[in-house]
Amino acid sequence: MMSYFRDNIEALEGYTPGFQPKQSDIIKLNTNENPFPPSPEVMKVLGAFEAEKLRRYPDPMGEDFRQAAAKVHGMKPENIMCCNGGDDLLTMAFRAFCDESRPVAYPVPTYSLYPVLAKMQNCQAIEIPFDDEFNLPVKLTKTDAALTIVCNPNAPSGSFVSIGEMASLADELPGVLLIDEAYVDFAEDNCTALIKDFDNIIILRSLSKGYGLAGLRFGYAMAQPELIAGLMKIKDSYNVDALAIALAAAAIKDREYFNKTTNEVKKARDILVERLRGLKFKVPASRANFVLAESKSCPAKVIYEKLVQRNIYVRYFNLPGLENKLRITVGTIEQNEKLISALEEILRDCMK
Repeated sequence: MMSYFRDNIEALEGYTPGFQPKQSDIIKLNTNENPFPPSPEVMKVLGAFEAEKLRRYPDPMGEDFRQAAAKVHGMKPENIMCCNGGDDLLTMAFRAFCDESRPVAYPVPTYSLYPVLAKMQNCQAIEIPFDDEFNLPVKLTKTDAALTIVCNPNAPSGSFVSIGEMASLADELPGVLLIDEAYVDFAEDNCTALIKDFDNIIILRSLSKGYGLAGLRFGYAMAQPELIAGLMKIKDSYNVDALAIALAAAAIKDREYFNKTTNEVKKARDILVERLRGLKFKVPASRANFVLAESKSCPAKVIYEKLVQRNIYVRYFNLPGLENKLRITVGTIEQNEKLISALEEILRDCMK
C-alpha cells in the first residue's frame, strides 16, 4: 500500500509513553504521577460542575485559570497561556519557531518527546551531551538554534540548573529559550522571575505532577505578553475544555494543600534516595518527583523485568546514556518500602 504521509512522518518513530497497566493491584512508579489525590477544592468544583457548561464552548483563553495563575506568580493574565498539558505547549513552540532552516537545540539525555517533535516539524535537532554530573553544556550557547529547550529539573536525571546559569544562557542565545519546568514543583527554586528581564524566555508548567492532575491534561506557559500573543496565533481554537479550566483554577488556588503534598513527596524522595544508596545503587541528587538509579551488580533491564513480575512498574529506557539506569517515581512511603524489599530480593538473586 502506498503511503500518504510526508516522508519525515512516514520515517518517524513516535513517542512511546510509559506503560499504563490495567490491573489495580500494582505499584505504579513509571510515569511520575503524584501519589496523592488532587486538592479537595478540585473535587468540590467537580461535584458542583453544571451540565450546561458542557453544552457550550469553553472560554478560548481560559481566563479563570489565567487570573488565578497570574495571582499565584505575581504576573498579569497576559503573561499566561493555558495548554492541553505541557506537551501542547511544546508542540506549539516547535510549530512557531522551527522549520527546515531553524533548528532546535537541547542537552541530552532529556525528555524523549523533544526529538520526536523535531522530526514531525522536519527541523534539525542539535543534541549536546550533558557531562556525568548533568552540568549545563557550554556548547549549548553556540548552536545558533531558533529554539533551545532545557528541562529543569531535567528528566530523567532530576538534576537542576541554577537560575543564574539559566539567565546567562538566555542572555547569550539568539533565539527562544523554553525552560521546561514540568517537575519544578518538587525543587527548591524556579526560573519564573527571569520572565520580567528576558523577552526570549518561555516557561512551561504542568498540573500533572505537583497538583495530582495527570488525567486532566492541563499545563500553561509563562512569558512576556509578546511571546504569549504569538503563541496564541497557533493554538487550537479551544485547546482546553471548560471542566479542565475550572478544576485547574481550583487546584492552583489551593496553596496550602499544594505545599503540603509536594513537601510530603520531597520527604519521601529523600528517604527513597537514602534507601537505594544503601543497596549500592548510584543515585544522583534529584529535584523532581523521581530518581535515576543505577546498579553495578545487576543490569537495569533485568531489574525492570523482575520488578514487573512482582507487579511493580518503573521506567526503563533503552537509550544512549540510560541503558543501565532506571527512572523510579517517588510513591508513598509504603509503596517505596515495597519497592526496596523487592529490590533487595532481586539483587540477592543477581549476585548468586
